[in-house]
This record gives sequence, structure tokens and C-alpha cells, in this order.
Amino acid sequence: MTVVSRNGDRLTAREVYEIWRIRDVVFSVEQQCTEPDVDDIDLRLDCTHLWIADDGGTIQSYLRTYLSDGVRKIGRVATLREARGRGLSGTLLREVIDRWGDDELRLGAQAHLEDWYASFGFGACGEPYIEAGIDHLPMARPARAM
Repeated sequence: MTVVSRNGDRLTAREVYEIWRIRDVVFSVEQQCTEPDVDDIDLRLDCTHLWIADDGGTIQSYLRTYLSDGVRKIGRVATLREARGRGLSGTLLREVIDRWGDDELRLGAQAHLEDWYASFGFGACGEPYIEAGIDHLPMARPARAM
């Protein structure tokens, strides 16, 4: 299982297509999100995309991470339905923690995944909210002690 990492300014057209495809399948079709997925973050220099693909290059699990007001954020965590249960998202999340865990990490978790994110050291850090028609919870993982 190989984790691919690419900064937003280094993505190929094929990689952008695969990223938007998994996000479209998971968020737009499966979860019926009501807000646009494409934003001004994906191609930024500080945005790093991480994914695991099958042998044919189809992304099976994906997330992105970027800086927002000096804080590392994690978002757009998505795994294809047929690839779930194999620990792929956990592998990607551990990669983020290994790379950037010396600093605080933040994310907006879908509320039903609170316990899963808690298993990686994240805790609720604010009030629940609705995003794209789905219950979310702000969560943070404190900086690793040096």
C-alpha cells in the first residue's frame, strides 16, 4: 500500500481528474452534498494531496491537508465504498500525523466519525455544525510534545 503525496501546484491533469472523481462519487453522489466541492484550495502551494490508488491508478482513498491561518487542516477524507474496511483512510491520517503532528492539526469531522478520529488523538474543540447538509464537529489534535 503506497501513499502518494503531491502538492497542489504539482498535480498532473490525470491526478486532478482522479481526485475530483473520488470526491464526486463519495460526496456528491453517495452523500448527496449540497455544496460545491471544487474550491480555491486544491491548487495552492500549501495544499498537499495524499492518496492510495489501485494498480490501474484509480484513487481508492484520499485526503488533503493545507494551512489555514497558520494551522494545518485536514479535509475531504474519502474512500470508495468498495475499498472501505481496509484501513486506507487510517493509513492516510497516520501519514499526516507523522509529517505534521509536531503542530496542532484540525479538521471538521462528520459527526458519526467522532470516535474514529478520537482514536487518532483528535478531540472536539467547538460546537457541532451543519456543512453540505451533514452534521459535523470541529476537532483538533494537539501538537506533539517535543
